Amino acid sequence: PPDAEVAADPAPPPAHGDPSPHHGGVVMMKGDLHYEIVLDASGRYRLYFSDATRADLPAAAAANAAITVMRPGEAPEGIELRIDESGESWLGQARPITDVPATTARIAYTIRGEEPYWIDLPFDTKASAGHE
Repeated sequence: PPDAEVAADPAPPPAHGDPSPHHGGVVMMKGDLHYEIVLDASGRYRLYFSDATRADLPAAAAANAAITVMRPGEAPEGIELRIDESGESWLGQARPITDVPATTARIAYTIRGEEPYWIDLPFDTKASAGHE
């Protein structure tokens, strides 16, 4: 009938999924891999991975995860991350950050046998996110 409702086709899913943080951190991309880094001034750090559509990946999808905290006027503090008990993220603990605007963090990991990857981020990443 002419007055019958026609169902609209659903919108296709976005090519790279939801870019918003799922864990309160900053979402970055390396190719089709998304990773979310949670930097906390108390010194607690978490690193999560998800695929191109933002489906969670187990922490074991990556290896050799580490964060190096670079504070002004101090030697860099290296933190080896470990997989948390649930297997969903990498977790690390360091000294608290006292000068957040002047502190940077180097996030490093390897995945799928690729060359080691790293990126330096301002510690105060709440206002910015990047894609590679």
